[in-house]
This record gives sequence, C-alpha cells and structure tokens, in this order.
Amino acid sequence: MAKHIFVTGGVASSLGKGLTASSLGRLLKCRGLRVSIQKLDPYINVDPGTMNPFEHGEVFVTEDGGETDLDLGHYERFIDENLSRDSNATTGSIYQTVLAAERRGDFLGRTVQVIPHITDEIKRRITRLAADDVDVVITEVGGTVGDIEILPFLEAIRQFRNDIGRNNVCYVHVTLVPFIGPSGEQKTKPTQHSVTELRSRGIQPDAIVCRSEAPVPDSLKAKISNLSDVPLQGVVNAVDAKHLYEIPLMLHDEGLDDEVCRILGLPGEADLSAWQALVARVDASTRPVRIGVIGKYVSLPDAYLSVAEALRHAGYHHGAAVDVDWIQAEDVEGLLADGRLRDLDGIVIPGGFGERGIAGKVAAAGYARDHDIPCLGLCLGMQVMTVEFARNVLGLTGANSSEFDPRSPHKVIDLMDAQREVVDMGGTMRLGVYPATLVPGSKVAAAYGRELVYERHRHRYEFNPRYRSRFEGSGFVCSGVSPDNRLVEFIELDDHPFWVGTQAHPEFKSRPDRPAPLFRELIGAALERADGRRPRLPQLDAVALGGT
Repeated sequence: MAKHIFVTGGVASSLGKGLTASSLGRLLKCRGLRVSIQKLDPYINVDPGTMNPFEHGEVFVTEDGGETDLDLGHYERFIDENLSRDSNATTGSIYQTVLAAERRGDFLGRTVQVIPHITDEIKRRITRLAADDVDVVITEVGGTVGDIEILPFLEAIRQFRNDIGRNNVCYVHVTLVPFIGPSGEQKTKPTQHSVTELRSRGIQPDAIVCRSEAPVPDSLKAKISNLSDVPLQGVVNAVDAKHLYEIPLMLHDEGLDDEVCRILGLPGEADLSAWQALVARVDASTRPVRIGVIGKYVSLPDAYLSVAEALRHAGYHHGAAVDVDWIQAEDVEGLLADGRLRDLDGIVIPGGFGERGIAGKVAAAGYARDHDIPCLGLCLGMQVMTVEFARNVLGLTGANSSEFDPRSPHKVIDLMDAQREVVDMGGTMRLGVYPATLVPGSKVAAAYGRELVYERHRHRYEFNPRYRSRFEGSGFVCSGVSPDNRLVEFIELDDHPFWVGTQAHPEFKSRPDRPAPLFRELIGAALERADGRRPRLPQLDAVALGGT
C-alpha cells in the first residue's frame, strides 16, 4: 500500500508549499522510493486553462494534455517524473463530477452533501494516484488554513488517515516565522495560531516547516514544539535559499525526510550525491549572459515560470548565469530606438493568446533576424516569426495570423481547413504531447540528436501549409513536421546563428540536470554572441608574465 503525505499551509500564501512538496519528493526519490505528487486547488474553475495569466500565472501542460497548476512544473522538475492530468484536482472539477453523478441518478435520489459526497470524491482523487508502482503519494492542499474554501479538503484528508491507517499518513504544515523589525525578534505567534486552526479541523501536524528570512534558533523551535505538540525533530526551518535547487539539501540538513520516513516506516538512506553535484554546478554557473523575454504578461513573471526555469537549466549546462530581461511586448517598438534589444545576447518570444503586443513580438523577431541575435520562438513566438518573415522577406504585404486579422490577404498562420484537419484538437486546441520528424542536418535535429521527437503543445492555430512552398527555398527551413507531413512543428533560418521557432512548448520538459535541447542551444549561441561583444583584455608580454 502506498504511503501518503499531505502538505498544508498557514499564515500567508506563497510560502512555498509547492517547493516543500517538490523538495520532499526529491529527497524520497534519493532514498530509492517511487514518488508521485498532486495538487488540490480550492478555486471553483474546472482547470486553469481559461484563467488570466496575470492572476494565476502559467498554465502547465502535462503529457496527456492536462491544463494544470504551475506547481506541477515544480513537481516534475524536482522528482523528474512526467505527471498526468490526474495530478491536479480543483473544487470546480470535483463538484462537476459529483453533480454529473447526481444527474445520472447514481445517488438514487439521496440528498447530495459536502459530507460525504464531496469529501468522498476528494478522497477518490487522492487514491487514484496510489498505483502499484508508487510507494509515496505527496498531496499539496492549495490555499491557507482558515480559508473557507479549503474546508472540504481538510475534512477529506482528516478522514483519509482513518480510512487507510494512521501509520500510512503524514501531515506536514508549512508556516511563517516573521521577523519584526522594531522589536528585532522572530515571532512564533503566527505559527501557533495556524497550528491551532489546523487542529480545530481535526488534523494534528506531524511536522512543521518554518519559513523565515534568517535561521530560526533552537529555542524558538523548542517553543513551537511545545505549543503545537509536535516532536522537536519535527520542527524544521526552511530559510530563504539562494536558488530553488538548494532547498532539498536544506530540508535534509534539518532532518525533514528522516522524520517523515520515521513516521511512515519507510526504509533507506538518502543518496544525495547527484543532487549535490547539481547544486555545485548551479553555484559555479557565473558566466554572464543576458536573455530578453518578449512577453505579454511580464508584470507577473510566474506567467512564464517554465520558460525562465528552462533558461536557467540551459545556463547551468554551460556554466552561465542567465540574466532574464523581462520586456513588455507592447514596448518593443519604442525600445528599438534606445538600443535595449541590441544589448541582449539572446531573445525568447514565448507563447500567449490574443492580439495585444503582437506588433512588438513581430518587431523583435525581425530585429533578431536582421542583427544576428539568437532567437527562440515558442508557440505564438514561432507564429510571429513566420509572419515577420512573410512580410519582410517574402514580400507578402499584410501577412498575418487569422487569429489577429481574419481579413488578411495572406493568412500564413491559420486554423486548418474549416478547423477540422488537425486530428483530435481537444475541442479546438492541440493539447499534450505530439511527435515530430526533424530534417536531417538541420539545427533542430542537431540540437535533439535524433530525428523523431515528442514535445507538448497548447495552441489552436498552425503554420498554413498552403504557403510552405513559398517559404522553403528562401533560407527559411521547415525543419520539423508531423509524421504525416501535414503540420509544421519547427522552423529555422539556415544562414543565422540561431533563429529557431517551434509550435511546441519544450520548456515544460526541461530539467535542471537535463535542459531542453532548444534552450541549451539558444544559450550556447547567446554565449558566443556575448563573448564576441565583450572587450578583450590587453595581452601581457612575456616579461610581465615572468618569461624570458
């Protein structure tokens, strides 16, 4: 039987429950255990797919096409497992399932209530991840203890310990230990109140993770232990880290995985050598490289969380410290005059929906093409690169995507014939993993090191195949296509250092120790540009060096 760990949060949001769950998952994997992770989200939306990126951040796409919370990206990057749509459940999806069952008559006319019907469905969502090939399921409960919307989730996980046995469940609670400047002290009262609120719901935490800016002294840990009825070894401190990938080592040093394994009776010792080597590589990545991200939602960088992480992963591979310059797409045309784009070592044009900022994205793609700046276009980014090339190289006046100009005389990006040619678009979107065959000898094939690849997608519009012959032969290469040769998946220029676009979202499959190939090659090309632009140090003569 799989063991279950539930991670809850108190005091304030954005304390790092997702990173705590991810880090704990990595530590358990380092013990040889098979781990899966899921997120229970209290919002009533069925999934994040239609939510505003300014409010919710990135929509992370799983292999099977699930549109999920961005925390699943952290989970995958830390435990290095491909999760599924089953790893994200929302209040909306749970109520939708229960109401559909009521309409079918599954409850035989009984009154449908939060307890037991909603809580039973929550428990079913938790249990479905406990497959035969999983030793531990970690479940993060979104929101903060005290929020009215998470009460059904707390009740469900309270019942769950009784359902499967007390020795099979561990509760980890993440709280804040703030520093109060005028008094010069760290305060435990918020943690005390948070634990009291959790216990009032029938859940006694087994471990408490105290988030803080500075280390929490042993005396305060002892105070928290006494007042929350948690053993001293179960009170651990998560101090602000230099970077995300340091967190598992910090939590291990605090003994969190040892305590969780003691409670659950899990065997093994953690072999952290590979993760320690990764952290050492991250710490040693100091070569500066500046990458501009031309986005529509840059005021909330979480909207491009996987893009930023993929850039950093590629930097670690090259020993580079990536400085991400967030550039609002609507401002690009004005920035061209002041040289801000000229000073970049590379450019990423990420995905998105809607017309706002498209002119700026097109201008950035053209500037990168004209000035040999390495550029990677993702999904919408590939589409605006195509539009830019059509207008300014092929001379197709008014070329555009039908998403932005349905009356364009040259819809180089379009829905396939009557929106029907693309197989299984998941409504009107192509979601999840799809294969592509790569052109031998192309930059893309060289990056991947093979000619059949699988990447995740989330889009409606495609490269219009009616224009393919006009593009090919002009230096523009359709370097990856669907196996049936109908859909263009990758594009590139053959006379440019790196001007590559993909209809996919390779950022979703990037890992800190295995960067996405296109991001890796982008950073490599950007470093070459950076090295060429840096002033060379004057050469010292042999006498100065001690020679003869």
